Amino acid sequence: MNIIDVQDITKCYGDFKALDSVSLSVPQGCVFGLLGPNGAGKTTLIRILMRISAPDKGQVLFKGHPMVADDVYDMGYLPEERGLYKKMKTGEQAMYLARLKGLDRQEAYTRLREKFEQFGMMDWWNKPVEELSKGMQQKVQFITTILHKPSFLILDEPFSGFDPINANLLKEEVLKLKEEGTTIVLSTHNMASVEEICDHIALINRSRKILEGDIFEVKNRFKKNLFSVETTDVSNTLLHQLENQQYQVCSQHTNKFYTRLEIKIPDTRTSNDLLQLFMQYAEIHAFNEIMPTMNEIFIEQVERANQQPSHEE
Repeated sequence: MNIIDVQDITKCYGDFKALDSVSLSVPQGCVFGLLGPNGAGKTTLIRILMRISAPDKGQVLFKGHPMVADDVYDMGYLPEERGLYKKMKTGEQAMYLARLKGLDRQEAYTRLREKFEQFGMMDWWNKPVEELSKGMQQKVQFITTILHKPSFLILDEPFSGFDPINANLLKEEVLKLKEEGTTIVLSTHNMASVEEICDHIALINRSRKILEGDIFEVKNRFKKNLFSVETTDVSNTLLHQLENQQYQVCSQHTNKFYTRLEIKIPDTRTSNDLLQLFMQYAEIHAFNEIMPTMNEIFIEQVERANQQPSHEE
């Protein structure tokens, strides 16, 4: 079941087409990576999902029905821009935002204390927001975004401003929310985070969706039959046999422990064939398929799309 279905959305600002017939589906209970270069249309799509703006064409379904105004009460949105009142005390600011989410004062206070303690923020409760670092302000906004326990959550560059320890804390919280049934859309340029926590992705470029799917299916779709083999013995005979059987040795690196080769397998061969060939001539210490990273896929697909004529030309 999909929690969100974007159906043929188009949005223009004057003569500029920010989204051009974009359709995508967000499965319920997953972390969904919304990817794309700057200016691709991600923020416009997020604003439509949050009903901040409306599409010129198409519609959004939320839990199977056309999205209506009251659906936003079951959503949470952490924007990339920081929006706290700097002169307010941190606790007062958090309470104010929690009340806007519909929580009564006692429930808001109880939940906030729990989250402030979890994120190491209690010492800052009575201090003004302007004394908080960028990362601390980000924590406050994240806490207030999830406090009303929405079933659908949009996080726009949530790791910006965090050191590795706090970034990991946030990742753990995102995965915990997923385990509890929350669906999270993660908009980020941090491909390492996408690799770690996303289940599905969609890639938008120049106002159009150019790629969508389960992250493992996407990586398999773009793999290039590359394998890494580590061995202590690379003889001329082995190299000659690889060449004769049309394996391509893409790289070879040697240190004092082993030699590592990256080998491309021809379409007529399998990984088992390569493994058996090595077993005849060398002792194997490691054998792995080299899968493309999301960063490599992102760059390759955007560059390929940019080489195509514009859809408006």
